Amino acid sequence: MFRKFRFPSIVNDIPLNYKFMLIYVIGILLPIIVSNYLFMDRMSVLIKEREEQNLQISLERARKDIHTMIDGGIAVSHTLITDKLLSESMDRVYNGQLDFYSTFDEQLRHRVTSYMPVNNQIQRIGIYTDNPTIVPGGDYYVLDESTRSSNWFRPWEAAGESLSVLAYRDQAANDQAATSSYFSVIEKMDYYNEDSSYQKLVRIDFYINRFYDVIAREKSSLDLYLVNAQNQIIVAADDKYQGEVDSHYALFDMSKAADKDLHIVPIGNASYVKGWKLIGVPQETRVKQAMLSMQLYFGMLAGIITLITSIFIYVMLRSYNYRVKRLSRHMQKVGNEKFDLINIDGGQDEIGHLIRNFNMMTAQIHSLINNVYKLEIQQRSQEAERVRAELNLLQSQMNPHFLFNTLNALLVVSTKNNYADVKDIIKDLSKLLRRLLNWKDDVVTLEEEMSFTVMYLGIEKFRFRDKFEYYIDISDEARQYKIPKMSIQQLAENACKHGIQAIEGLGYVKIRAEVVSDRLRVVVSDNGKGMDKERLQEVLYHMRSKEESGGSNIGIRNVYRRLELYYDDKVNFNLVSTMGEGTEVSFEIPLQLLDDDQGGEGGRDNGIQSAADR
Repeated sequence: MFRKFRFPSIVNDIPLNYKFMLIYVIGILLPIIVSNYLFMDRMSVLIKEREEQNLQISLERARKDIHTMIDGGIAVSHTLITDKLLSESMDRVYNGQLDFYSTFDEQLRHRVTSYMPVNNQIQRIGIYTDNPTIVPGGDYYVLDESTRSSNWFRPWEAAGESLSVLAYRDQAANDQAATSSYFSVIEKMDYYNEDSSYQKLVRIDFYINRFYDVIAREKSSLDLYLVNAQNQIIVAADDKYQGEVDSHYALFDMSKAADKDLHIVPIGNASYVKGWKLIGVPQETRVKQAMLSMQLYFGMLAGIITLITSIFIYVMLRSYNYRVKRLSRHMQKVGNEKFDLINIDGGQDEIGHLIRNFNMMTAQIHSLINNVYKLEIQQRSQEAERVRAELNLLQSQMNPHFLFNTLNALLVVSTKNNYADVKDIIKDLSKLLRRLLNWKDDVVTLEEEMSFTVMYLGIEKFRFRDKFEYYIDISDEARQYKIPKMSIQQLAENACKHGIQAIEGLGYVKIRAEVVSDRLRVVVSDNGKGMDKERLQEVLYHMRSKEESGGSNIGIRNVYRRLELYYDDKVNFNLVSTMGEGTEVSFEIPLQLLDDDQGGEGGRDNGIQSAADR
């Protein structure tokens, strides 16, 4: 059982086309797909790792910038707190407004604002004190009850720390009816005199847009959220967190961490930013875009490789498949007693040697069969001789000498009576008959064939008189080549009989022969009644039919069959006809199949010749 179902026997039963297909699919296409899939899988891991590194870099860059801006505000606040002159000016009791304005002009007017140009993240710096002798204005404010009940003072006081970083919503500075978002550093001024009876505070407000720009800058990589210790979203890339509508900050939903890969980093380790953090939500579209770009690139690469290998495999396998099929078809022909040789370039490989051996074997078998049937051929030859004798008997029923004597007698009478037209036509008819009787060769030069055809057309001219003209255009290069005799005359006769004879006006026959692209081209056309499509299809069918058929257009069929007999299927034979316009018959023969006669007699002058030229 094992031997009966061996693997080689199964492979041998697969048709050649399917074998080549399996070779291509399993040996080429499948390895490309598998290797490309594994490579893309590995590249996907590398892309994810790279994107993860980019996310960490973006997150750390944003954290550093935010921390730097906050630390800049803290540094300015510390500088103001340690400013002894400013502290003493805030604790001093002034003797009226003029006394304060004098001190303000001399020491306080630009003392606070001088730090803002080098810290462009700072929007405003304010000094608050409950000293009643200070006149509020500029950057100095009275710490009254309304201020103590504000949204920034109460959180700072509740925190119990000297220094705090707060984010809150309070009345807008330019519109008391509206609220605005603030991000501030608030610190108590008690560096020199902690026992002072006056309370002093430094409030530094940041431009929130500066923090928004930092977060928006990284939006291509991830969505960032600046969150305080109470998990309130202070600044985010989403524009809705920049509005002035809500009086409270939105809480960040930490449950997102279960669904998405959140990246959370603290802003810093200092106590004033304790609990503050930067949360990054990765952009899924960025990773998908990177994955899509990678897949598209490697998909195109795999497609190009597949296409190139497919073309290469197709060319290589087609060489085998084509030659093997040709060999198989010719072997089937041998089975049907057709011993045709394989006329292709077999090459120098094993199949090429096999084709050459097959041709040798076929030639030998054909030779042996010819020897076996030689006796039968001889018997058929005797039968052919008998038929030929009967034909000769039929031809001899009309004595050529009698016919020529009669024509000579008519010629003498026409000469005596000065019948010039009758005399010329009798001469041509005599030449025509003599040529038919003495024309032994099967192939003649084109010059001889045209000479015979012109004699026939002269007789037709005599019949039709002024109703008929003919034109001959033969190139000098074409005259030397040999063609089957009467292959042009019969076409001209068919044009006169079926074309010109059926019209009322002037009819003409044109014959043109020339060499075009290594082929001898002969065209016979007329302006006769022509044929409709149905009649043309019928003539073409009978012309190519193997069976003999009576009726009209026998001349076209005879010429077609003789050309096919001499030159196989290498002759281009065309028949074109239009009802009411005429018919054109043409054939082309490769010059390599034609014999030439360089020593033949020269014919008529080249050009167009009509009956009037004769």
